[in-house]
Amino acid sequence: MMPKANGALPGSLEAGEAQAEGDVPRPEAAEDGKAGVGARRRSLGAIKPFQLVKYLSLSSLVVILVCTILLSLFISHRAKAILLRKSEQYALLLAENLNHQVFFQFTLPTLIADGEIKLSRQSQYERLDRVVRNTIHGFSIERVNIYDPTQTLTYSTDQGMMGMAGDLGAPFQRALGEETVSVIQGDGYPFWGFARQDPKQLLVTYLPMWEERTLSWKRGKILGVFEITQDVTADYKTIHRFQWIVVSGFLLFVGVLFLTISLIARRAESIIRARSRERQRLEEQLHQSERLAALGEMIAGVSHEIRNPLGIIRSTAELLHGRIEHERQRRFTSIIVEEATRLNDILTEFLDFARPKTPRAKPCRIEDIIERNLSAMEGQLQRASIQVERFYEAGDYVMEADGDLLYRAFVNLLANAVQAMPDGGTLRVRTIFRGSAGSPPQIELRIRDTGPGISEEVQKKIFNPFFTTREKGTGLGLAIVRSIIDSHGGEIEVRSRPDKGTNVIIRLPLNQVREE
Repeated sequence: MMPKANGALPGSLEAGEAQAEGDVPRPEAAEDGKAGVGARRRSLGAIKPFQLVKYLSLSSLVVILVCTILLSLFISHRAKAILLRKSEQYALLLAENLNHQVFFQFTLPTLIADGEIKLSRQSQYERLDRVVRNTIHGFSIERVNIYDPTQTLTYSTDQGMMGMAGDLGAPFQRALGEETVSVIQGDGYPFWGFARQDPKQLLVTYLPMWEERTLSWKRGKILGVFEITQDVTADYKTIHRFQWIVVSGFLLFVGVLFLTISLIARRAESIIRARSRERQRLEEQLHQSERLAALGEMIAGVSHEIRNPLGIIRSTAELLHGRIEHERQRRFTSIIVEEATRLNDILTEFLDFARPKTPRAKPCRIEDIIERNLSAMEGQLQRASIQVERFYEAGDYVMEADGDLLYRAFVNLLANAVQAMPDGGTLRVRTIFRGSAGSPPQIELRIRDTGPGISEEVQKKIFNPFFTTREKGTGLGLAIVRSIIDSHGGEIEVRSRPDKGTNVIIRLPLNQVREE
């Protein structure tokens, strides 16, 4: 007699259109929804700290970057100040030497020889120019000008400028008051160091020109003002290049640090998500087990109470059937016997669900069990015009499992697949060996039909006890299948889309875990 597959969908595990109108909302479903929402909230709560870590790390790195830019500005400013001070000291030493050389090698000899100083005379200009150039030779000096107290240019290394009068303003007046004043002239240098051409930076220093006193360290009266122009472009370029190196180095450091923190946070989030999903799955299994345990106790009690009077009804009907000679009355008694037998089978399913058997593991091969199922269903497959395709790719192995329990589970699945294809189709059975380093070896069984498929909404309920879309059925078939697979430490998964058929995937460990 062909085993019945209760709990199937209209035609199939994978198939069948859900008749959702007849479904009555269950308290268990609401509890499942609440548990799922709670698990999702816990998962989000676990991930939120890492989002906060990323936010804080990004904020911290931005602060570090801003501080780095400010630090580079401070360093640049201090370097420029030091450069200006050193250049001023350099110009002061040069001016003292120049003043000494001009006074003793030009002013005194010219006054003795000519009686007066007139730089308009070419000979006097050339003599002074030679003294000045010999003094500044080897120094980074752009130009030397000498002004008299009226701000008239009496000498310049650029002869074409001589005789010009100008308004030099406060720096000139301070220099006449025996101060040293420096002024930066140029187009400025961009902070980041990018420019189409290097802007020229000139340091102009104004120093007093005084009368030398022989054998005395004291200065005489102020004769004029030296204007010494130095080209400090190379120094400024070095400072800005150093500033750019500092900013680039810190920017690279901040980028690497942020990337590292992001990768660590992302990895931690993925680990937390995986653990949250695993915990959610285990909590759902625990809630499901608790509900099924309570339901099973009730079913077991009710089934025993019904089975005793049902046995009396069946035996009495069989006794009457043997004694009655009238054919019409015998037909009535045969109906009573048939329905009592069907009710007894339903009670048997209830008891099997309420009190699942513990697997008695023995060496077996899953292909042998499938072949037994297909042989038993051969007539049914032929009547339905269903072609069977076998792909046994697991190789040589021996697994530990209860062959009888697996046979019963596979009967339900194959029967559902057959019912999904009333007009014929293809039933594909495939076995695969799964084994890799770090994970226990598994045998994977795939049962695929070409039926109408299952809607996503129905897929969420197919393993719930007593859920069925068939007119006749207890809705326990797939629940028992799942119970058997779970008792072997395996997994069952259903993949289906409307009009695309259904694929049931079962993964069973090669070896059973033994409790110590």
